[in-house]
Amino acid sequence: MQNDNVKFKVLLVILVLLLASNVFFAMQYIATQHELQEVQAALETQNINEKTLAFTQLFIEKVLKSETEVDFETRLQLENNVRGMGDQEILTQWQKFTESKNEQEAQKEVKNLLGVLMAKIKI
Repeated sequence: MQNDNVKFKVLLVILVLLLASNVFFAMQYIATQHELQEVQAALETQNINEKTLAFTQLFIEKVLKSETEVDFETRLQLENNVRGMGDQEILTQWQKFTESKNEQEAQKEVKNLLGVLMAKIKI
């Protein structure tokens, strides 16, 4: 009888320890999942920043600093980079720039494009 009581207490202690360990590991899992989501969000932000900065640098070098008219190959490269960014707002502003009818409108749209690009960069 006393032997059964000792066995019951041992099993109860083991059960409590197993339950406590399950709770501990569940909390660790939840914390790790939360941390993973934060890291993924930071990585996504970094990827967006890199694409935006790469396009902005290319645009400045090939368009703004250009002494001559921008050639077809450069326009195609810029267009592909804009589309590769996957950002509809930047693409829309790019299209406004490329569809400009005159130099004054193009200058206005360049300013707008650069403003949109800088607004997309998150620190």
